[in-house]
Amino acid sequence: MFNQLGVIGCGLMGGSFALALKRAGLVKRVIGYSKSPSTTERAKKMGVIDDTAESALLAVSGSDIVLMAVPVSASEATFKAIRHMVEPGVLFMDVGSTKRDVVDAARRVLKERVSSFVPAHPIAGKEVSGVSHADAALYAGRQVIITPLPQTDPDLVQKATDVWSAIGAQVLRMTPENHDAAFAAVSHLPHMLAFAFFNSVAKQPAGRDFLSLAGPGFRDFTRIAASDPEVWRDILMSNREEILKQSMRFRHTLDALEHVIKTSNAEALEDLIRSASDARAGWQMGVTKPGSSR
Repeated sequence: MFNQLGVIGCGLMGGSFALALKRAGLVKRVIGYSKSPSTTERAKKMGVIDDTAESALLAVSGSDIVLMAVPVSASEATFKAIRHMVEPGVLFMDVGSTKRDVVDAARRVLKERVSSFVPAHPIAGKEVSGVSHADAALYAGRQVIITPLPQTDPDLVQKATDVWSAIGAQVLRMTPENHDAAFAAVSHLPHMLAFAFFNSVAKQPAGRDFLSLAGPGFRDFTRIAASDPEVWRDILMSNREEILKQSMRFRHTLDALEHVIKTSNAEALEDLIRSASDARAGWQMGVTKPGSSR
């Protein structure tokens, strides 16, 4: 059991982690900090946190586990705010959807204290944000990727694995580079495509009429287009190199489909569709984990 969890960023992810640890009996006390006082006030009223901190540094003070649940673009500033309280033996984690930029920021700012940092990415979330939507079961049955550095304290890596496992998550380990390449393909590019596709329909002169005719398939295909704009702005910018590689691959496959349609090559079109259909039918979520280990 931990004596105190310090949460920096009491939104959906940080709030859900606090509730999960409380429900599992893993923490005695939770203290939280957010840039918006109304967020921490709401978190306290909901029982997500037990007390509020006036700063990120004070959220770390006295904590033996710290979760940074801030936008990836705010990681370096957060490290700077707390670096003087990053002590050996205290577990520090983040929940950022990209890892190379966060790890680079941690190395620059924390220097030798980076051994206390275990980068993490829970594959969980909702299309809605904010502490009001915090859920103790958010991480149950979900994957959590940790990307420890060579300097990371092995005891803290194990402690991070144990705490995520204790709240029902399946923990995998990857390098930051493999993580960002993989999630550019299976998460970041799909979001970018959903944003682009929905805009392409909605902004047509007859877009409103078209949308009124959309059914369940359209709804399912575009669900993630409703994701938080600020969060996804940061993710797409921070992992742009890998996302652009995946976008290029997608353009090639789209070009191939367009070519066979333009040339009225029905047989080739059916082959391309069948290739995708068969591969999708044989795919099981979570079975293939390139570059990862348990």
